[in-house]
Amino acid sequence: MHIIKVDAIDSTNIFLRDLNREKQLTDSVCVIARKQLTGKGQMGTTWQSNPGENLTCSVFMQVKGIELMDQFHISIAVSLAVYDTLKEFMIPKLSIKWPNDILSDKQKICGILIENVVKNGSLTGVIIGVGININQIKFDNLPLATSLKMRMGQSYDVEEVLNSLLTKIELRFSMLSVSNFGKLKKEYEGLLFRKNKPSTFLDVKGESFVGIIQSITKEGKLQVLLEDEVISDFDLKEIKLLY
Repeated sequence: MHIIKVDAIDSTNIFLRDLNREKQLTDSVCVIARKQLTGKGQMGTTWQSNPGENLTCSVFMQVKGIELMDQFHISIAVSLAVYDTLKEFMIPKLSIKWPNDILSDKQKICGILIENVVKNGSLTGVIIGVGININQIKFDNLPLATSLKMRMGQSYDVEEVLNSLLTKIELRFSMLSVSNFGKLKKEYEGLLFRKNKPSTFLDVKGESFVGIIQSITKEGKLQVLLEDEVISDFDLKEIKLLY
């Protein structure tokens, strides 16, 4: 995979988006920044990262044979690739907080942001933004953030983590076919944070309710068993899981 290293950049996702618009990328490309000035997370949140202490990168991957309606399987593959990477470094108590935050013992250690590249109504590629907290040990007003160093008490080589991540992403993408969707979904569901446990959620009105995570739909909606024994499906904008 071609790797582009930059010192400071607004956003690695925006950089790759512009590069793809200019060159119509077909090969896998990774851009890694020592410092991201406006890194983004899910739902427009900002990503807090000290320069040089963490892994902030974006990866362009070509996509073939996957329909737009099946796009959540890409999120599944990326989540599993990050999980595989952190497992390789012996990070304990890993789980996936729907849709694709990676936790270690209930604390967020990685965020993922995926942007589809669509041409003539077909999915042709994805830009995968990944932020893994590696050597940072202080996070302002983020009590639920953690890092590899905080979990393991030692420093890590950011480039070593990157190389492992890219290998795992390529491996998981090689498994991305309709025939493997069921297997990938089952593996992902087995790692879901709070699965089969009574949990508190917030709805769009800000009202709390109790439910039990059961699974996900093939579109990536969260299936929650409610108190009246009804299973309801929720998308990302409709529900928030409280810790």
